[in-house]
Amino acid sequence: MFVLLVVTGAVALLDRLVLARRRLEGEKEPWWVEYPKSFFPVILIVFLLRSFLVEPFKIPSGSMLPTLLVGDFILVNKYTYGIRIPVINVKVLDVNAPERGEVMVFRYPVNPSLDYIKRVVGLPGDEIVYRNKRLSINGREVDMKRDGDYSYVEGGLNFISMQRYSERLGEHVHPVLIQPDAPSVQAAGVLNFPLRNNCAYNDEGFVCKVPPAHYFLMGDNRDSSSDSRYWGFVPESNIVGKAFLIWWNFDELKRIGRSIE
Repeated sequence: MFVLLVVTGAVALLDRLVLARRRLEGEKEPWWVEYPKSFFPVILIVFLLRSFLVEPFKIPSGSMLPTLLVGDFILVNKYTYGIRIPVINVKVLDVNAPERGEVMVFRYPVNPSLDYIKRVVGLPGDEIVYRNKRLSINGREVDMKRDGDYSYVEGGLNFISMQRYSERLGEHVHPVLIQPDAPSVQAAGVLNFPLRNNCAYNDEGFVCKVPPAHYFLMGDNRDSSSDSRYWGFVPESNIVGKAFLIWWNFDELKRIGRSIE
């Protein structure tokens, strides 16, 4: 979109400063001038909205089940965590810091060209412990209560049955899914990520100390999520925004307009 903005804007500016003066009175604009000039204001408005206010995303995987389903179209608040200059991603204004329990969209640390979505579990300076499927933050076990079972179909063929729990992180109460027989961490999947020495892993789980200006994020579908357990901490500079609304789902229309807790 940025490229389209630059191209249409350049044509509109060139026409205003040079081409329009050379055209004879009553002569029609060529199509390659008319179209970019017509589209430029629309592209500019959309670019500004997506860069500073709200941006749409589509959920591609089940790592945030049952909070977010595959196929959910969501809206992300781009200014909640601060105003950034588009393209170069430099923050020019602090607004709010992320809070535990919020659902965040961010650039995947391993490949920043990809956007990921997870829940904020650890803030800078927190000690995160996850052992035997129980989460503790700074020495206090997170409140988690059994809330029935949850089943879903994965890949069109596999029927998955999970235990559902209600978890409280800060002021946010949300569902999580647990598969009792799965390990807390798949050790073979842990990467050699930056600041890896802040974490210690064993057969029961791990403990991580979140570095300054970084965050620890996990999926609500705990045993089917690639998250900070495996690829490390999310730098503050990688934050995109806070997910707050499901605005469309072709398969489940009743989800339209549902807020993301």
